[in-house]
Amino acid sequence: MSVTKRELLIEPDEDLKALYGEFDKNLRYIEDTSGVDIRARGNKLSIEGEEPAVLTAERVIKDLAGLVGSGYALRLEDVKLAMRAHEAGGADIRDIFSDTVLIGHNKKHISPKTENQRAYVEAIRTHDIVFGIGPAGTGKTYLAMAAAVAALMKKEVNRIILARPAVEAGERLGFLPGDLYEKVHPYLRPLYDALYDMMDPEKAARLVERGTIEVAPLAFMRGRTLNDSFIILDEAQNTTSEQMKMFLTRMGFGSKAVITGDITQVDLPAEKGSGLIEVMKILYAVNGISFVEFSEKDVVRHRLVQQIVKAYQKYEEKNGRP
Repeated sequence: MSVTKRELLIEPDEDLKALYGEFDKNLRYIEDTSGVDIRARGNKLSIEGEEPAVLTAERVIKDLAGLVGSGYALRLEDVKLAMRAHEAGGADIRDIFSDTVLIGHNKKHISPKTENQRAYVEAIRTHDIVFGIGPAGTGKTYLAMAAAVAALMKKEVNRIILARPAVEAGERLGFLPGDLYEKVHPYLRPLYDALYDMMDPEKAARLVERGTIEVAPLAFMRGRTLNDSFIILDEAQNTTSEQMKMFLTRMGFGSKAVITGDITQVDLPAEKGSGLIEVMKILYAVNGISFVEFSEKDVVRHRLVQQIVKAYQKYEEKNGRP
């Protein structure tokens, strides 16, 4: 294949340091991944290599420059995701990344990173009940929590409720040592971690203390009616049929619910069916409810996580699920 060379001029008012990365690490990643040679002299770039790779690198750099110009705080992880999206022939990354859900306390933009994530965010905005189903690392819970925090800050809801089934304790926590907090805390820690990443930890702690943000095991939802709330049920594949029905019927006026889970990671006893798998059959055609399904292409963790998920899917398709 013939070698081609293209010159690219970055607009003078763009933040070149943000675009290129410290010690040009963003450019070096694009260079290494696409197999092109990139030379930078101020705002002038020279890209040389096989034509398809050069065109991909050029398009990625142009899109990233547009993001930086709009004030987006570009990170190397964003560059990696942009390269992956373009190599897969995806949509313009500016349309995806610029859809900011929340700007966290550390000034980090929390935005969708794939087309499915963007569809998920839009579904949360336009539906009162949304199911996000797919493998670990696809941003299901994180984006839902960002949307919840944003809704609370805009006073669209009065409180946030984050729930998880404590499967390992069988939802019967009495035999564990310690007080209630000590019993359930290990199961809820991932939710706290995501919350503190989005809000100032001291402010988040005050909201938790006041009950504006509640993090609780699913069993504690029974018998309640939740009005003006943004409710997130995480790890929903580990709910039983009865628990799922109980949770969905807790919604009151002015509330929104997002249910997330991975149907390939069910930890329930063999004789217990997953409420998430069942509800996909029961509610799939109900107006006002949205189901968004993710795949390994939406994994936004370490690149090997995507490969691990894909390898497991192939193995299970060949051998049957355990």
